Amino acid sequence: METSVIQSMINAIDKPTIFITPDYVIKAVNQGYLDTYEVEVELGKSKCFEISHQNPSPCDKHGEACPLQECVNTHRAASVVHIHSTGKGKSYCDILMRPVLDDDGITIGFLEVLNKIDYASAESKQHKMIGKSPLFKSLLNQINRAAPSNIAVLLQGETGTGKELVAQAVHDASKRSDKSFVVIECTGLSENLFESELFGHEKGAFTGASTSKKGLIEIAHGGTVFFDEIGDVPLNMQVKLLRLLETQSFRAVGGLKLKYSDFRLVCATHKNLLAMVERGEFRRDLYYRIAGFPIQLPPLRERREDIPELTKHFLRYSEYQHKTFSTKALERMCSYAFPGNIRELKSVIEHASLLADDDVVHASDLVMLSSPTTPLPQVNHYLSLDEVESEYLRGVCINFQGTPAELADMLKVSTRTLYRKLQRYGLKLNSEI
Repeated sequence: METSVIQSMINAIDKPTIFITPDYVIKAVNQGYLDTYEVEVELGKSKCFEISHQNPSPCDKHGEACPLQECVNTHRAASVVHIHSTGKGKSYCDILMRPVLDDDGITIGFLEVLNKIDYASAESKQHKMIGKSPLFKSLLNQINRAAPSNIAVLLQGETGTGKELVAQAVHDASKRSDKSFVVIECTGLSENLFESELFGHEKGAFTGASTSKKGLIEIAHGGTVFFDEIGDVPLNMQVKLLRLLETQSFRAVGGLKLKYSDFRLVCATHKNLLAMVERGEFRRDLYYRIAGFPIQLPPLRERREDIPELTKHFLRYSEYQHKTFSTKALERMCSYAFPGNIRELKSVIEHASLLADDDVVHASDLVMLSSPTTPLPQVNHYLSLDEVESEYLRGVCINFQGTPAELADMLKVSTRTLYRKLQRYGLKLNSEI
């Protein structure tokens, strides 16, 4: 395939794109790519990693997966999320790499297409998702796959993992980003309030309805509707919700006219919906309607390497921006399990910053942390499962602020089982002390 043909093909792509040979040399480039990086591209000489990472060797030599090598190994297209050195600093890019074959089916090079990720950052930036751990990059990859389509997204994860932030990212990266992002809190909605809030009401529909009011579904027309804690919707109201999602039609309370709303659906829950389906607490047909693209959000304890940057980020956008955490304070936080996840981390940072007598926050200021997580066992010493469970529940009891029933649901056990375990280890929740 001639270079001029490849160049014409690349010019027609509206995203930053290059054509590289198997030895990483850039042979063709479009204007979008040239505008992205500060380093000048010399066709036939510059290598992709020299431009995107300003590194002297391929990405896999610097801790990131190389999509070119994956293409070589699998003979298929590959995608990865990388942190690139762009004109705007360290920026996330979702890279799609495709092999280019000649008429004989021989790979002559690779097409690299960049999809910029504007909703996340590896460094502290306001209104961005922050992180650089492998699990965080995997999360970004899933968001980028789902966002451009209209598929229903179900966000699953523990309380405090940032599900609303991810829902906002799905909206911001979609074709509906210029329209409304409407949040519907499902917890505590009664049947009457559910219909009035979602569908709106006509004047005189009920006592106190002195004027007509648009519902949230109508307001979201053209945009995204985010149902937070969808697992809390009572069973008798799930039928009405299913009808809405399947037809995108509704009637305002007290109204006769059928209305339509074109909206993207994103839902979130900390509950195990499939387990609820098996127990008859959540409709199976509703589950499969909302779970078109499930995304599991990792808890903070599984992405500990993000804690230092998150700490810097929360400090930067707070009244304690002049303060820093000592090395030992950060080490202690990185060894802690954070059952409350990112929400708990933010509270710990604010509390410790307030207690610190000077501009440096020390480990002794982290009084909200019960104790560092038990270190990983050495070869010659292993903890029993009972010891591990006891230590974990002790930390949970000190930090968890909800009810026993809520904690039991989060731990995926019955309330009776939870009480039995707490009694076994002589523990009590903060709320019961």
